Amino acid sequence: MATLRVTEPGPISGPGPPRFNFGSNWQAFARHIDAERIAEAEASLREMLGADSLEGSTFLDIGSGSGLFSLAAWRLGATAVRSLDFDPDSVLCTADLRERFTDDPPNWQVQRGDVLDRVGMAQLGPFDIVYSWGVLHHTGDLWRALANVAPMVAPGGRLFVSIYNDQGLKSRLWLVVKRVYNRLPSRLKLPFLVLVAVPREGLSLAKALAEGRPGRYVGYWTQYKRRRGMSRWHDIVDWIGGYPFQVARPEEVFHFLRDRSFVLDRLVTVAGGTGCNEFVFTRLGSVED
Repeated sequence: MATLRVTEPGPISGPGPPRFNFGSNWQAFARHIDAERIAEAEASLREMLGADSLEGSTFLDIGSGSGLFSLAAWRLGATAVRSLDFDPDSVLCTADLRERFTDDPPNWQVQRGDVLDRVGMAQLGPFDIVYSWGVLHHTGDLWRALANVAPMVAPGGRLFVSIYNDQGLKSRLWLVVKRVYNRLPSRLKLPFLVLVAVPREGLSLAKALAEGRPGRYVGYWTQYKRRRGMSRWHDIVDWIGGYPFQVARPEEVFHFLRDRSFVLDRLVTVAGGTGCNEFVFTRLGSVED
């Protein structure tokens, strides 16, 4: 197994707060992973990739987090799955999930590594499908990370990424919120989360009540697992705390990868709102090129 040199990515610009503990949040979420969440993750991959199975395909999960989508890819028949994450707790979380839901398959490997390490990434070799959902904008250097990811896709292969949408001033304000959160002592992090989250949730509830559909707001929490099998609360923690933090406009991602011989197959945007735009690209060429 190739070993990547692990280096600490720097902040977006200048001195900054510590990195958010993504792995700890994923470990808390992983306790809730069940058959229903796994099925939703599988459905997400099938829908975005336009395939009923991944049989005959190799799959690289960059920023595996809880390991849920590595597991989904393996269950969908990928011939080889490689799970990669920078955060040691995320690596352990993915390995634990692999142990919980499989019989220790040799075709699913889990390791720690840094997507900013171009040489180390190149040692892994190309994959038919490279998946990185909501990860590259947390490396401290989004465009360098994306440049290192592009060669990991085999000619004719697919790249499925999601990147935080650039909302201009709103995104800059969120960057301030994230920096404040990560500078706080541990005992103040939860109160700060509540302070930030409650007004936003209150507005959502008020809108649902004004429309005469309070059940819509309740369902947003109770049925949230239908969104890729995720958890509303753990996504809120990740959103408020997730640092480093960068954003991009959809056209920036499109142009960046077009210039690297990728064509866009599928795009799902947040319509200018908060969250991630999702992209599926195909790398031009064939294995004979």
